[in-house]
Amino acid sequence: MSGVSAHDQQAEPSTHPHPVTGDPYTSPVPPGTGWPDDLADAATPVATTADEVTDLASGASLEQVTARSSVCRACPRLVEWRESVAVEKRKSFADQPYWGRPAPGWGDEQPRVLVLGLAPAANGANRTGRVFTGDRSGDWLFAALYRAGLADRPTATHAGDGLRLTGARVVAAVRCAPPANKPTPEERDTCAHWLDREVELVLPTTRAVVALGSFAWTTALNVLARCGAQVPRPRPAFGHAAEVDLTLSPAGSVRLIGSYHPSQQNTFTGRLTEAMFDDVFARATAAPASG
Repeated sequence: MSGVSAHDQQAEPSTHPHPVTGDPYTSPVPPGTGWPDDLADAATPVATTADEVTDLASGASLEQVTARSSVCRACPRLVEWRESVAVEKRKSFADQPYWGRPAPGWGDEQPRVLVLGLAPAANGANRTGRVFTGDRSGDWLFAALYRAGLADRPTATHAGDGLRLTGARVVAAVRCAPPANKPTPEERDTCAHWLDREVELVLPTTRAVVALGSFAWTTALNVLARCGAQVPRPRPAFGHAAEVDLTLSPAGSVRLIGSYHPSQQNTFTGRLTEAMFDDVFARATAAPASG
């Protein structure tokens, strides 16, 4: 009489078709399984502590930062949250696979404009695999980038939808979706090593940094200071359309511009209008070249 192993009795992980490609994926998505624009694979080193984040970010190329940060497991609370959301799913997305991993920066590798947000949304980028994609905040952002000539289309639905940015790159201060959209200071500081290296790599071509919200504004000042920018004291205060030119060492400058975050609360109440958002990106694209 043949027996059945415990492994054989375990149910295979369920899969769902990718909304763009139709390929089946489990949730969270394992690296190297063909998800659109996924630069990581089974051999990509995984950081499990803050010290390992520091080591893996130091000296990494932009491609390596993208890949390595997308498999990071250094913050246990964030790992547990992002993966539980990916398994449980929002009812309206129950037929879709969830990325369930950190959402790395993406866009032009030599941007003129760098857009900095807070963190991925639990059912937005945590689902679609691309930061600021799959929720209404992203709808506002990419429509504005399109109107500013920085995106080739005004809509973003999923990684693999064909959207390309020209002259712009989008990153988040924290790459994992946090509970209640509130990362802890320790989580922010751990993730900052990925952000520092990415900003360091793209800063030579970046004319303007657009900070979406006060958290992003503070993060931008911190990371730019660590990358050699001279930040005045007292530090510039956040506000919509707040603007400051920061001198870089050893040469050049970058313009930091603040914007209200395109959250539903801000856009539904009219605190942030399309005209206001367009003005921010017009200022960003008009920033002079560093030098």
